[in-house]
Amino acid sequence: MSSQSASPPNVSRPSPGAPPGTSATASKGLLLLGLSLGYFMVMLDTTVVTVALPAIGEDLSGSLAGLQWVSNGYTLTFAALLLTAGALSDRYGGRKVFLTGLWLFAVFSGLSAVATSMGALIALRALLGIAGALLLPTSLAIIAHAYTDPAARARAMGGWAAISGTALAAGPLVGGVLTDTLGWQSIFLLNIPVGLVSIAITMKYAPVSAPKPAKGLDLPGQISAVLALAGLTYALIESQPKGWGSPEVLGGFAVFAVAGVLFVLAERRKKTATHAPMLPLEMFRNRTLSAGLFAGLLVNFGLSGVLFVLSLFFQEALGYSAFTAGLAFLPLTLPTAFNPIFTGRLVARIGARKPAIAGFLMMGVGVLIQSASTADSTVSLVAMCVGLLVLGFGVSFSIPPLMTAIVGSVAKEQAGIASGALNSARQTGAVLGVAVLGAVMGGASSANDGTRVALVVAGLVLLAGAGVVAAYIGRPAKNSA
Repeated sequence: MSSQSASPPNVSRPSPGAPPGTSATASKGLLLLGLSLGYFMVMLDTTVVTVALPAIGEDLSGSLAGLQWVSNGYTLTFAALLLTAGALSDRYGGRKVFLTGLWLFAVFSGLSAVATSMGALIALRALLGIAGALLLPTSLAIIAHAYTDPAARARAMGGWAAISGTALAAGPLVGGVLTDTLGWQSIFLLNIPVGLVSIAITMKYAPVSAPKPAKGLDLPGQISAVLALAGLTYALIESQPKGWGSPEVLGGFAVFAVAGVLFVLAERRKKTATHAPMLPLEMFRNRTLSAGLFAGLLVNFGLSGVLFVLSLFFQEALGYSAFTAGLAFLPLTLPTAFNPIFTGRLVARIGARKPAIAGFLMMGVGVLIQSASTADSTVSLVAMCVGLLVLGFGVSFSIPPLMTAIVGSVAKEQAGIASGALNSARQTGAVLGVAVLGAVMGGASSANDGTRVALVVAGLVLLAGAGVVAAYIGRPAKNSA
């Protein structure tokens, strides 16, 4: 081979979509930035709304149940559609589905900013959840396609994952600043420029992946999953204003039960050349997977439920501004921005079980400490900061081990389904946390009592999570992937 035809050593070739003079390394870095911005937007929307809820309720005459739906409208559709979004990515190509999700997210965000009623805002939040579900698995698929070297792919995944911690940390503070200075509408307008930048970068640098052979989407499983989660959420949220024995609440539980049975029947069908269940039930014979998914649900049950309850308590009971409430959440959110890196290294050294147990114990203890700080005094403020800090470290100790344990417990070809199932379980936990703890809070005689009882419930649930991990994760098991 002549020297002219050989590639010079240590020189990166430009990627196909890169402008002249742009190295492959630089173009991949820009691509990772664009994908991360899309993911940042999705994760930010799970927390940025939290501190704006009182302002939204005041402006749109929303009740506690309405505010629960503003929060849950997004996470409900996001949770229910994640697995189907992964199948769409395979069927049509990650680039196309990711760009579709970005455009929809930007458009629905703009419409949310001009919503004039609670009903319209709740509906738009549900549509935002659908757009967000399209972005999460497709961004991972694009990274996997663009980074063919395993070590480079691992580094890219690490940078992508770090964005979630940053978004979680920034959400309450950004939401507080924007709500106090520009109004709650600005938290949605923020998504538009971020989305447009992500669109421009993705269109220029994302590789076009060949769609896989078309398989029928699991529509019965998808529809029944949405109906089951929606029915349960409706029943829990409306139980406080309408009563547990009301026809509406009983109807919600009935929808949950019937749709749940239909989901199980749909997922029991065997895989064929044109159909694949989105969540094969035989995977649940693996006790590590089953326990890990349940533990993931409990993590977000506690985290999202506590964020919802405390945001209302800080502003409505203690009289904090939205900005001050955002600052108050910093002890909780800051550890999630940096500690997962340490946790990942710890899991690599000693395994997933002990860090996950420690994480759940810290979360439970942190929330119980927080339950003691429901009066505005110096002692209570100190307890509040300590409790939130311990909770934040607990969250960042729990999630990386759960992901490692779940993905490591299944066959390689099921790793994508397993990780998607964990994300769905976590978002389902977020929906239930807001619904259950909001109902507990609303049923109390005062804001202080309601907050205290809700936090005790959350703390006990998280401590139970430590028991689930200790019993089923990291022990010698008779698994069958």
